[in-house]
Amino acid sequence: MRDTSSPLDPTRRRCTPQSLWGGPADTVPGVSWLEVLVLGVVQGLTEFLPISSSAHLRIVSGVFFDNDPGAAFTAVSQLGTEAAVIIYFARDLGHLVAVWFRGFRTPMVRITADYKIAWLVIIGTIPIGILGVLFKHQIETVARNLWLIATTMVVFGILLGLAERFGRQRTEINDMRPRDGILLGFAQAMALIPGVSRSGGTITAGLFLGLTRTAAVRYSFLLAIPAVVAAGIFTLPDIGAGDGPSGIQMAVATLIAGVVGYAVIAWLLRFVARHSVYLFVWYRMALGIALFVALGAGWISAT
Repeated sequence: MRDTSSPLDPTRRRCTPQSLWGGPADTVPGVSWLEVLVLGVVQGLTEFLPISSSAHLRIVSGVFFDNDPGAAFTAVSQLGTEAAVIIYFARDLGHLVAVWFRGFRTPMVRITADYKIAWLVIIGTIPIGILGVLFKHQIETVARNLWLIATTMVVFGILLGLAERFGRQRTEINDMRPRDGILLGFAQAMALIPGVSRSGGTITAGLFLGLTRTAAVRYSFLLAIPAVVAAGIFTLPDIGAGDGPSGIQMAVATLIAGVVGYAVIAWLLRFVARHSVYLFVWYRMALGIALFVALGAGWISAT
């Protein structure tokens, strides 16, 4: 039976009866500035890596701050990292948008690879848009359970490893088909569950479909922009409500996430061009197992 004794929304209360260090939990509502700064850095570091930024925000806040800043914090702070994507790929994005509009009046443009990529991004955005609206309540509540996050970290880590091992990795982004765009769109939609990872889902599916690592990563960047920007704007009214972060705290966290995220984009593109994704596979497995141990030992609370 749900505890209704607290005046706070149960999904926004402090998460644990005792802190990681064994002391009583801080029951004062709100998010501290230290937590905001740390989570801004965490968001920037993890958004583009296939390790799930939403899971890391939930884990770090729960383990070190006895708190859950909420799904709105994740969605809005992602505006900073997506701004980094837009700035980093500004020339490519500008070209894709221009080609897409020219295609409406110039038939010859419609047979170009860039015109096709623009439509693939639009088509691939539809699944996460529909599912995000339909399951908004579950995403903000039950999906943030740490047992579920530990499970998705391990399971989708294994899938990423299998995709790296068995994917043909021959198809470049210009050779993608409409079927690829739709399947990658559903793969991105799975990231509505913390622990799956938006980039992890699309990279995994892309590798299984035969994309090269670089193509899968670049497409994951492009595919995320419409969905993440829309989700951030959609949840802006939730900022400052209840015991969550204030508007100025969110602005600072978003700015930090953007700056850190820009550096991560450049690093990741260089990394996947030369290395496999097994580093992320082992990291996901280790973190998931560690989380299972911490939950089983009662060091942290799942909710």
